[in-house]
Amino acid sequence: MFNVKNPFKKRTEETKPERRIDFFKKRLKKAKDKELIAQERKQRIKAYFERAGIEVSTQKLFKLFFNIAVFINLAISGWLIYYFSANYGISWGTIAASMIVLWIFVFVLLIFGMWIMFYLAVDLKIFKRKVDIEEVLPDFLQLAASNINAGMTIDRALWYAVRPRFGVLAKEIEIVAKETMGGVDLKIALERFASRYDSNVLKRSISMLNEGVEAGGKIGDLLNRIASNIQEQRAMLKEMSANVTTYVIFITFATIVAAPFLFALSEVLIEVVKNLGSVLGDTSGTAANVGISLSFSGTGVTESDFRIFAIVSLILTSFFSAMMISTIKKGNVKSGIRYIPIFIFVSLALYFVAQGVASKLLGFFV
Repeated sequence: MFNVKNPFKKRTEETKPERRIDFFKKRLKKAKDKELIAQERKQRIKAYFERAGIEVSTQKLFKLFFNIAVFINLAISGWLIYYFSANYGISWGTIAASMIVLWIFVFVLLIFGMWIMFYLAVDLKIFKRKVDIEEVLPDFLQLAASNINAGMTIDRALWYAVRPRFGVLAKEIEIVAKETMGGVDLKIALERFASRYDSNVLKRSISMLNEGVEAGGKIGDLLNRIASNIQEQRAMLKEMSANVTTYVIFITFATIVAAPFLFALSEVLIEVVKNLGSVLGDTSGTAANVGISLSFSGTGVTESDFRIFAIVSLILTSFFSAMMISTIKKGNVKSGIRYIPIFIFVSLALYFVAQGVASKLLGFFV
């Protein structure tokens, strides 16, 4: 008689076998997708390390960085606890409890910093390997051309052109040889080799070689032309680099000589002005007799504040100057990274030396 809805109807529908199967299928699909993404990420990281010639596990690296961060944190914490307890009489438990947040912050900062430094080192290693390959590539191509002109096939000509002095290139050609022996086409193996390095010279050479093989032309003459083009391009870059030497000298002098001396002199002058102000006092009353309103009471900037400003400025100036010089001379930024520590060390050393010399020269006023 009455149309009463069953309150358990929706619940029973949701628990049907079909809905359960769909639910578990979705869960399984999501799990598989996550696993595929994780595997792809591992493969990319592995390929990235292989480009640098490094065989290491990310798990081992994380464990190493974790242990280093814990050790550094414990050393800093132990020293702080001892310092405050010995000098201020604060209990160890109170100091340790108040340092928990700082400990976590420093720990995360250390882990993050070590990963950044590691990836920066790997990136520099890849760049150096690329430069090494480009350096010996013309000689390798000329040897391969000689082998082809002697009657060898293209693959055998490449294998027999390998010399120990070719270094990274020799190892990469050995990898290409292993891949072709395993059934991979020579063209694909060479393209894989070129894709591992961000080198326009290498990619263009491999592309021209593959096109020449497909066209069926004289491969020996083609390899000689490629080698000649690389050598001509290198000679042109050296000539361009020589033309900008004046700019490089100016930037280097301004960064590691002029800037440290100016900062050192400014710091000493601040101390001179401060001491003169304390000796002479307020001279406004004396100056008022001649119609001049003058106050000589020192400066509002302390020597320590200016020293911090000078050191930070010199570090930043050295960093950007090294990048600028690398861009001017080499045409890329990465080459300048190795000059950054040198620029920073020299500029700071000259700064402290100039500060000492200026203090001695102006010792009468300081």
